[in-house]
Amino acid sequence: MNQQAPSPSPPKLPVSFAANPKLSSWLKFSSTGQVTVSPGKVEIGQGIVTALAQIAADELDIDLSRVQMVRASTAASPNEGVTSGSLSIQQSGRALRHACAEARQIFLQLASERLGVEVDALGVEDGTISGPGNVRTSYWELADAISLDRDATPGATPKIATQRALAGHSVQRIDIPDKVFGRPRFIHDQSLAGMLHGRVLRPEHARANLLELKEDSARAIAGLVAVVRDGNFAGVVSETEHGAEKALLALRKSATWSDGEPLPDENDLASFLKAQPSESTVIDKRTTAAGGAVTRTIRRQYTRPYIAHASIAPSCAIAQWNGDRVHVWTHSQGVYLLRADLALVLKRPVANITVEHMEGAGCYGHNAADDVALDAVLLARATGGRPVRVLWSRDDEMSDAPFGAAMAIEIEADLDAGGDIVDWRHSIWSNGHAARPGRAAQPALLAAFELATPFPRMVSTNPPQANGGGADRNAIPLYDFPSWLIESHRLKTMPIRTSALRTLGAQGNVFAIESFLDEIATGRDEDPIAFRLRHLRDERARDVIRAVALRAKWKPSRQPGIGHGIGFARYKNTGAYCAVIAEIEGAEDIRVRKLTLAVDVGEAINPDGVINQIEGGAIQATSWVLKERVRFDRQRITSTSWTDYPILRFSEVPEVDVELIQRAEMDPLGAGEAAHGPVTSAIANAVFDALGVRVRHLPITRDSLIAAMEATS
Repeated sequence: MNQQAPSPSPPKLPVSFAANPKLSSWLKFSSTGQVTVSPGKVEIGQGIVTALAQIAADELDIDLSRVQMVRASTAASPNEGVTSGSLSIQQSGRALRHACAEARQIFLQLASERLGVEVDALGVEDGTISGPGNVRTSYWELADAISLDRDATPGATPKIATQRALAGHSVQRIDIPDKVFGRPRFIHDQSLAGMLHGRVLRPEHARANLLELKEDSARAIAGLVAVVRDGNFAGVVSETEHGAEKALLALRKSATWSDGEPLPDENDLASFLKAQPSESTVIDKRTTAAGGAVTRTIRRQYTRPYIAHASIAPSCAIAQWNGDRVHVWTHSQGVYLLRADLALVLKRPVANITVEHMEGAGCYGHNAADDVALDAVLLARATGGRPVRVLWSRDDEMSDAPFGAAMAIEIEADLDAGGDIVDWRHSIWSNGHAARPGRAAQPALLAAFELATPFPRMVSTNPPQANGGGADRNAIPLYDFPSWLIESHRLKTMPIRTSALRTLGAQGNVFAIESFLDEIATGRDEDPIAFRLRHLRDERARDVIRAVALRAKWKPSRQPGIGHGIGFARYKNTGAYCAVIAEIEGAEDIRVRKLTLAVDVGEAINPDGVINQIEGGAIQATSWVLKERVRFDRQRITSTSWTDYPILRFSEVPEVDVELIQRAEMDPLGAGEAAHGPVTSAIANAVFDALGVRVRHLPITRDSLIAAMEATS
């Protein structure tokens, strides 16, 4: 009996489009020849406004200059959650591509009816719709006759890659001219009529309580509008920024605080992390037929410290009340999620709150953009409707913003007589890597923990592996080992506040895995690239490693004090592929001379934009590896300035050479976080190649080199 073939699955809308199916929330056509595009993802320097404009122009067959990109706002934009995880093009780009494809079809259908020409006989050129006999109309003529206030259908088919005119080509970024010429694109430069200035008082010692606050000296400062106090939350509002600073200083001198809560021993973070109460989870387990007999087990521990976002400009927000409604401008990466938390704190419906995104000068995860927004809202409530701008100080930013979590990672491998891996065990101890707003029944905003009736402090959690994981991100090997066990131990205590920092746990895990592999390859006297290729089945992974080896001319002739190292990962095991060869010079300090990278992001919408992101990630990772570490004593954060928290200087930036492997036929993958783990491990492996010293504890400084030398002597 013949069996019927299974029916094909019905087409599905992309995730962001399915969640926001109303076409009008994505696109608006004007009779004056413009298309307004309103994505829910935000521009934080990664260039997505340009890439998304390219996608829209391609699908609609219009010139790029006709596309007007609108900042995300809860008043009008689709709710795409948070801009994170290198997912903007994957999620927003796919949604926009389908929305434009369907809108194009709607316009063509109406044009067909009006012109008396079959749809298939019509073409579009820069918005002009034409057909046989020189009949024509345009999007702009039909704009008032078409309502896009309708839900999308799964049937619209975007163009195939070969039909796209702009995707795959580097075009000038839309956001750059404003930034070069100093136009007010950043929140820090925004000014509203009647705007006041606010500052918030916070303790030096961790979680100290405000016992007494004498306000007289602050109220004597010229231009003071209000002193605001609600429990441990206190701040000032002034007519001028200078006046706000003076009033805050006066308030600080008059404040009496409790002792606060103790912080861990900065110099023994691994012991602290392993000793805390934790929630243990088996992330992944693989069991296959037994390989060779185990003759040796090796175990290594790797750590990374707490890392600050260290944005070049501190966080800033503006808030304005109008009766029982409030409007907020901030560089939050999730305007809808922030709105949800503001509603919880203010005990008001979300409909009464509008959160509008404006760009900020540096944002790499969950920094203080959301916290400063609540600060501004609470201070603005005391001003009778005038807007209040709150700018955190550098000290605030380096003390009170969430940090990237410290990690201790232990890897064990059982080896057979030939030095091949028989079994692999990977354990992680870390705080959770996510405490963003809008994801829990309680708010995750700093001031919410300080009110007279405080909300409980959230202990960070980890996203599930299905979303890339948190502390366990990139902990599951992409390599083909016979068996493995991956475990994560999430701390239930959080003396130092942590949340999402670029790559979450991926940087630490890739550093550990790739360093450990190099140790095994060295023990076998096998070339580390050949060793990796031998354990990889994924051809795209093999391609980036082979490409970077060829581009960097692996392995160059040896020179005293010069080392070369390889690092590889596929970000989240589902995102972009990246392989790196680092060339370092080891003298009194480590200097990274050159980073050569090969990257596969599938279809690169704007190749120059992708390369920009890889270059930026590579340089930031170099800074993390060589310099960055949050410093603290048992009472407070001490790295509150650029002196105490140094970052890479321009004079220390390595040469960065990127090869982009174009795969126009494949879905695009995000590039923003792909380089960090591979760059970190490549530098560490190059240090060993140059000096014969294996540094397993970041950052790689003179002190850590000396400690590693002493440990192996």
